Amino acid sequence: MKTEKNEARAGLLYGIGAYGMWGLVPLFWPLLKPAGAVEILAHRMVWSLAFVGIALLALRRWSWIPELARSPRKLGLITVAAAVITVNWGLYIWSVNTGHVVEASLGYFINPLVTIALGVLVLKERLRPAQWAAVGVGFSAVVVLAVGAGRPPWISLTLAFSFAVYGLVKKKVNLGGLESLAAETAVQFLPALGYLVWLGTQGTLAFGSHGAGHTALLAATGIVTAVPLVCFGAAAIRVPLSTLGLLQYLAPTFQFLLGVVYFHEAMPAERWAGFSLVWLALTILTWDALRTARKSRAAVAAAAAATRAEPAPAAPVTSVS
Repeated sequence: MKTEKNEARAGLLYGIGAYGMWGLVPLFWPLLKPAGAVEILAHRMVWSLAFVGIALLALRRWSWIPELARSPRKLGLITVAAAVITVNWGLYIWSVNTGHVVEASLGYFINPLVTIALGVLVLKERLRPAQWAAVGVGFSAVVVLAVGAGRPPWISLTLAFSFAVYGLVKKKVNLGGLESLAAETAVQFLPALGYLVWLGTQGTLAFGSHGAGHTALLAATGIVTAVPLVCFGAAAIRVPLSTLGLLQYLAPTFQFLLGVVYFHEAMPAERWAGFSLVWLALTILTWDALRTARKSRAAVAAAAAATRAEPAPAAPVTSVS
């Protein structure tokens, strides 16, 4: 029992660490200026593969590679995942470094709602009434934000949809966190390295041109990418999915607070109204998820109790001649 409690406590700390790091990452990307968003993205791809490759080598986790290489379907899905996460990473870096941290945080707030919508549209899932209500309120929030800003919140929507599609594809590939990141960055590696080499030939490569500290920070993009993922993987095997579902809101909450308090981004009334609707939708969604999980646990407990209460079958009577 004590070991289980320790494991659960460790899992909670890992989860807080993962989502906390994702939430604080807007503080990191501005340190990489004057490198542009595309160069930062390319470094993230190249150095992530290097870091994850070293980790897999240390852990001796290579057995998945031959199996993946023999599956054209999985290779295709990995390529799609790599393309989608490239869009997500690149847009997020650009958003942070151009003063759109709050709008980027909105993308990750509405991501659970987009994931549910994709479940209906792609997987033909049936929603519970509370889930329909949450999606409806979330849609209303997007309309309010679009009307208030005079344009759709395209940064938020692109981040939300790209990450939702990425999650859907990863679910079908069914690889571990480190293995999946290694496969995806392997797909990204050559185009990213080629772009960095081209920048070098043009004389516009920031890497190595602004001191050793800046060079080290660009190389650290691999660590910034991989470490939260490792913590997330450690949390996922130790805490219930419902707990992870609650922890996921830490990242956009931190990002939102950084955007408002640290980066001093504007929050007019219509933006507050839109965010309030999103938070209402997430409250409905979370309440429904917790209620459903509680009912499922009660049903399992009742079934187990009924099984224990059943009388054991009588032993057959044998005659001795």
